[in-house]
Parts: sequence; structure tokens; C-alpha cells
Amino acid sequence: MLSRAKLLEPEKGSIREALGRALFMSGRAARARREFAKAVQIDPANDYAHYALALACERTGERGRALGHLKIALAMRPGVGDYERALDRLLG
Repeated sequence: MLSRAKLLEPEKGSIREALGRALFMSGRAARARREFAKAVQIDPANDYAHYALALACERTGERGRALGHLKIALAMRPGVGDYERALDRLLG
């Protein structure tokens, strides 16, 4: 269903984000990373998309890229516990 929505609305960030979430939760982090990256490209002010992209990057071994996107997410929405914990985990 989300794949079909993506075909119908390829430049809609919310669809890319939802598809990324589904892919990530099903263990397909590399594909999720691509969807989250597209969501960030479509809407660079989407802090959650930056956070999710960071998690997918972390899972696929792109630690530096993950740190960058986590820092962006936290700059946009300071104090979000999930973002802070993810950053602590990467820095720890």
C-alpha cells in the first residue's frame, strides 16, 4: 500500500517517512535509509526524518552520517529524549 502511494505521490515526504518506518521495522535498514534520505531531501525541516535517517545510518554502519543527522534533529527540537538517547549511544 505504501509502495503504491509512493508511486502516486513520489515527492510527498510523509509517504517516504511512513515507508521508511515500515522498512526499518521489518529489518530492511538500507532501504529504509534511502526512504528517510528522500524524506529529508523533500522536507529538510523534518526533525523526525533526520532522526530516523540517523538510526538507519547507524544500523547500516554509517556512524558519521548518523551523528550528523542526530545533531540536526536535536538542533531543530532540543530536549527530545529519543534523540538525546540515540546521540548518547553513538557517542558512548
